[in-house]
Amino acid sequence: MAKNNWSNEELAASRTTPGWRLEAGEAAHEGTLDDVAKLAHERHTRGEHPGLIRQIETSLELDMLQLESLWYAIGLPV
Repeated sequence: MAKNNWSNEELAASRTTPGWRLEAGEAAHEGTLDDVAKLAHERHTRGEHPGLIRQIETSLELDMLQLESLWYAIGLPV
């Protein structure tokens, strides 16, 4: 079963692990959680929907507050 209730600490600890996918419209990008979170942030700064981040093995959906917290942990402006 997919884990959808990740704590901020769990997300921060998973930043450099591979196996994540950003689904944004017709495009999909894979890499580490850092990689796809940065791509989601780029989309957000352009005024686009940031997309959906999923762990490839399981499904992970981040609400906007969790996504902003992850951007903050990476050092990106919120």
